[in-house]
Amino acid sequence: MAKLNKKYLKPFKNIYFVTLLLFIIWMLFWDSNSWLIHHELNKEMDDLKDQKEYYNKEIQETNKAIKELSNEEGVEKLAREEYYMKKENEDIFIVEYEDSLKSKEHE
Repeated sequence: MAKLNKKYLKPFKNIYFVTLLLFIIWMLFWDSNSWLIHHELNKEMDDLKDQKEYYNKEIQETNKAIKELSNEEGVEKLAREEYYMKKENEDIFIVEYEDSLKSKEHE
């Protein structure tokens, strides 16, 4: 057992090995530019990139809606479909199916 311990402890007698080991541990965990901090920052950057993609898609959809609403037909279509508005001498019948009601509840 004593020989086995000496075999594993032999590298720790070398001052260069111990110094290198301490340097590596310091750089990985305690330094201001440590691996842990870089890992957290990279994760935050990935989250921000995902948010950027989401907002770019939202901007594109909004621009598309603005183009549709820029003419009279688009405004009329939106008013009829979303707000159930009608012209003066017109009757509107709203037909909803059971499956469409379930999907609206889940949204």
